[in-house]
Amino acid sequence: MNHKQLIELGLSYYGTSLLYPFDPEMPVLFVRKKMFALLFTQQGSERINMKTSPDEAWLQRESYPGSVIPGYHMNKKHWNTVVLNGSVPDDVIATMLRESYQLVVAKLPKSERQGPLGW
Repeated sequence: MNHKQLIELGLSYYGTSLLYPFDPEMPVLFVRKKMFALLFTQQGSERINMKTSPDEAWLQRESYPGSVIPGYHMNKKHWNTVVLNGSVPDDVIATMLRESYQLVVAKLPKSERQGPLGW
């Protein structure tokens, strides 16, 4: 997957938006006012930071060493960076993005979780 595909997928989730709060070259996916994915390019490779549970973070890093690494400039316990170089299957990346979204939604106040998807 690449940045464009991930943005399209992320924007298909209910209540999401795309903003550039840090840099015009760094798109960030939000649900309500909470970030669930940050996309950037580093060392010539597209990358994405996504929220994850601590247990999943370690499992993902062990499953894809060098391609899933602790979150760049993020809390390394709760965020991973995925290098988008083809070594992590697209369906795995899509699942990671969906889980990141779901983790953030679960932490929203109950009044902000109401929607057609039954959050």
